[in-house]
Amino acid sequence: MLGIAQTGTGKTAAFTLPMLTLLEKGRARARMPRTLILEPTRELAAQVEENFDRYGVNSGLSVALLIGGVSFGDQDTKIARGVDVLIATPGRLLDHIERGKLLLTGVELLVIDEADRMLDMGFIPDIERICKLVPFTRQTLFFTATMPSEIKRITDQFLHNPVQVEVSRPATAATTITQALVHTQAPPAEKRQVLRRLIRSAENLQNAIVFCNRKTEVALLHKSLLRHGFGAVALHGDMDQRSRMAALESFRNGEMPLLIASDVAARGLDIPEVSHVFNFDVPVHADDYIHRIGRTGRAGRAGWAFTLVSPADGKHVAAIETLTGYKIPFTGDPLPVEEEEVAERPRRARRERGEKKPGGEHARGPRTREATEAPKAATPSKAAEPRQPAEPRQPAERRPVERKPVEQRLPPEQRAPAEQRRPARNEHHRRNDDDGPTVIGLGDHVPSFLLTPIRRKPAR
Repeated sequence: MLGIAQTGTGKTAAFTLPMLTLLEKGRARARMPRTLILEPTRELAAQVEENFDRYGVNSGLSVALLIGGVSFGDQDTKIARGVDVLIATPGRLLDHIERGKLLLTGVELLVIDEADRMLDMGFIPDIERICKLVPFTRQTLFFTATMPSEIKRITDQFLHNPVQVEVSRPATAATTITQALVHTQAPPAEKRQVLRRLIRSAENLQNAIVFCNRKTEVALLHKSLLRHGFGAVALHGDMDQRSRMAALESFRNGEMPLLIASDVAARGLDIPEVSHVFNFDVPVHADDYIHRIGRTGRAGRAGWAFTLVSPADGKHVAAIETLTGYKIPFTGDPLPVEEEEVAERPRRARRERGEKKPGGEHARGPRTREATEAPKAATPSKAAEPRQPAEPRQPAERRPVERKPVEQRLPPEQRAPAEQRRPARNEHHRRNDDDGPTVIGLGDHVPSFLLTPIRRKPAR
């Protein structure tokens, strides 16, 4: 089966509930799970496990979660006891298989969830390898929100005459989401100010997710919001598993109203009460925009999605509008500007241009002609006299400097005999039989120690 639906339409329940009915028949076999569910991220895999525990509370089925960031010992123990449902990320699943702790020959049902996200994260080679390890006579459920060409190729490879169930047109957002673009400048400091004003002025804001393109930007924005008094937690791929789960749990419980995240949190996370989504960076891939704003407006609720757009983001916005077929409007009225931000804007502009703080004449304002010509003295006699214009200064005449030869600048006792002196600058000895070859002087700038001939010892 090929399922195409936008996020928030209940795809997890669509394969979880029928799976529980099928698994009630039969018994678990050690190290051979009967059902395998592949998820792209750890958070999404943990969420599916919670759904199984909630839906199958009285079914008596065993569930094992295989994700990174957790010790192998506990996972090996669960596998050895026998599991009915195995929920895993591709990397950790292959680790267990290579260690000889897991067999997939008993899998009857294979679920590949968020396949387009698997493609973006580079898991398609792992998916192809895992599909070769499970039996050929299986039922495969393939779920995706978008259908790029690469996903179409994979579905043709692993699905045989599938039944396609399409809830909505691919790459469409929920109609309950109000989308808007916000003008901003490229510098990160300016974008952070615009984001803070958006959060303060947002109506009906209960909690919100702020998405960034890079993990470093997530950390910087998280520190900035904390410094300005906002309650926020960060979620990105460089965090360890315990910190990621703790941040997500504090946001779900309402302890922190803001979640600053990378695209690791954009796919499949079910947080029902998210009222707003802010795209601090315009996503490079248009498909990511659909998944980001899909965190709000879930299950028929109203949601708002704001995207900060700088002049360099025009092509990315055009790609999003082409994919969705919807012209996203810009916000109409300008947002209120804080007084401290108005005072800080000229100083920030000077810092960006590399200028110093203005001083002197620039700080005191332009000087008028009357103030320039006003006398500085306060005596009445000088103030009454009319001021005569100064005569133009003539350039001083440069006189040639007479330089004495080096020999004349030395003390008499250090001067060489006249016949041993070298000619001064530009003096030449004419060649004759007695004088030998013509000698050209080096000039008056020759140091005195060079005038003494160097006596070399004869070679033995």
